[in-house]
Amino acid sequence: MKRLLIAGVLGLAATAALAEYTGPSAVPAMTVKQLLETGVDDQYATLQGRLVSHEGGKHYTFADDTGQLRVEISPKRLPAGQPLDAKTRVEITGEFDKDFGEPPELEVEQIKILP
Repeated sequence: MKRLLIAGVLGLAATAALAEYTGPSAVPAMTVKQLLETGVDDQYATLQGRLVSHEGGKHYTFADDTGQLRVEISPKRLPAGQPLDAKTRVEITGEFDKDFGEPPELEVEQIKILP
């Protein structure tokens, strides 16, 4: 009985971890060009495009039709069981870092594969 209860609790926790909010958001959808030109440090933004290369570790290059941007994606943020390549369209949301002396980048907090 105890094992069944523990298994049930773990199952609920795993289901909750997969939940994703899909409603409206106050985070603006932008292009890479708009973010680079008008974005401010610590601003949240949503971009749609592709991850065109892996630079090593958590760093990738993201591109849309207007330009490219370095992004940081923790492995736990990548969609489980869904392979990504340079042709896969994604939507990423995260915090823009525009620190003095460093190239700008987006710290991705959510990534979604687009149809």
